[in-house]
Amino acid sequence: MNISKNKEKINAQVIAVFPDKVKIIVEDLENFKIAEESLKVGSYLKIADNENAVLIAIIENFQISVGEGVQNYIIEAFPLGVLRNGKFERGGDSLAIPPKEVVPATIEDIKKIYEAPIHDHESFCFSKLASNKEVSVPVNGNNFFNKHIAIVGSTGSGKSHTLAKIIQKATSEKNGDFSLNNAHIIIFDIHSEYKTAFPNANYIDISNLILPYWMLNSEELEEFFLDTEANDHNQRNIFKEAIIADRKEKFLGSEQDKQKVHLDSPILFDINAVLDFAKFKNTEQIDTGEVYASGEKKGQPKYNQGSLHGKLTNFINRLENKINDKRLDFFLGENSKKITFEETLQSLLGFTPKKESNITIIDLSGVPFEILSITVSLISRLVFEYGYIYKKLRCLKNPNEKINNDAPILLVYEEAHKYVPNSDLMKYRSSKMSIERIAKEGRKYGVTLLLSSQRPSEISETIFAQCNNFIAMRLTNPLDQAYVKKLLPDSLGSLIDKMTSFKQGEALLVGESIIIPSIVQIEPCTIAPSSNDIPYWELWKNQWKNINLSEIKAEWHK
Repeated sequence: MNISKNKEKINAQVIAVFPDKVKIIVEDLENFKIAEESLKVGSYLKIADNENAVLIAIIENFQISVGEGVQNYIIEAFPLGVLRNGKFERGGDSLAIPPKEVVPATIEDIKKIYEAPIHDHESFCFSKLASNKEVSVPVNGNNFFNKHIAIVGSTGSGKSHTLAKIIQKATSEKNGDFSLNNAHIIIFDIHSEYKTAFPNANYIDISNLILPYWMLNSEELEEFFLDTEANDHNQRNIFKEAIIADRKEKFLGSEQDKQKVHLDSPILFDINAVLDFAKFKNTEQIDTGEVYASGEKKGQPKYNQGSLHGKLTNFINRLENKINDKRLDFFLGENSKKITFEETLQSLLGFTPKKESNITIIDLSGVPFEILSITVSLISRLVFEYGYIYKKLRCLKNPNEKINNDAPILLVYEEAHKYVPNSDLMKYRSSKMSIERIAKEGRKYGVTLLLSSQRPSEISETIFAQCNNFIAMRLTNPLDQAYVKKLLPDSLGSLIDKMTSFKQGEALLVGESIIIPSIVQIEPCTIAPSSNDIPYWELWKNQWKNINLSEIKAEWHK
């Protein structure tokens, strides 16, 4: 169907124009359709303006108008932008006074909207248009990855598959014939889902994770080792004094540099030396310089109890419990004292010699919950500070350097509400500080975030508000729906209301990387993560299975 000005009868025309809506009347719906696309909510329309420009709108709803024996169809559509000389412009001209002729957009028209504005070298595609699977929906890869990303969706919406697809695509694309591209991605995997999706990844779990406790900063040290709720100044002062003294003793630099050592210096200290110092202070006896004049102790020196005598017992017990806790060997064991700064970064960033990898999966499922925040905080902060120092060195070598980090890093936080909740509890303080800093400053140093969560309303608003690209999948919780709607643009119209009825793998894709907000179908994973639901009903119908509880106990008590 063409848009000829000489056409005698107009089948569909604009009858009303609103700031964010166009109302169209259609006399014959069958003749209004075209073979290339079935007409439905979400279909695209062309509204004639002149020979060189047409307004593109998306159908939001249908109504039927009946009167005087005539049945007409009323369509309400949301204007997206203008096709002018074959190129799509978002927004654009407002419609002049109606009536205007309307026809369905062709596949070629729709492809011009999505594919034409993005250059091939910047195009990154992981989805199709939900209303028409023939249309790919690429994003600008630079604007997608150099801004923070949020993937939200309820359980079963396809969130993990979406995350896996994006990373699989990002690590497979190359500008030449080589095995590894320059992608650097760290996944914090809280449910042990992603090992199957990335079989060649640098995989770190509780069995081979080594983190040096001596690289914790002052806030992290206090949060991990001290009872911060007790607010005990004595234990805090002794703790700091012991660490600084042991660091100075182990420092190999000049005496002048030794005096600059402080609590945040990333220099090895022995936690057992801190414990010994605390025990000494807790039982300290100070020689008064006098002797007993009579009695059984006649002639023996007199001692007074030290000022902290008996006051550090709780601190000592806490420290001993942590040092003796086998679950914390990855953090406080002998290997954590031996690992070097370089080895730590190589392991986290995938730079271990002869084992280089685009993806590092940090499986946190075996990390005790009470130190999950500290673990995530330390790794996140080290990666951020690596980016900061790397930029500094590049700029020192070349003051005109325009690219701060030529090996940029993406940090992926699966179930992000577990590490950075919208909470002021002390146990989340360190991870919130580290990740909020990356959210606010990380882009300057080539460190960006991908947050994935089924409970977006529970994520720190400071972090979520910094995201520029959203993949919003099906959300069923009203609080989460309201929270996401508040963060997304007001101009989305009724698109945002469709989140509650998305099929698995469908999502609202919106942000700086895509030409217009769109409902898309995410492409299937190359290899899926192990996040499938357990088939309860099928398993329950099988024969009774015996469980080896002794084997479970042995693993439990390791």
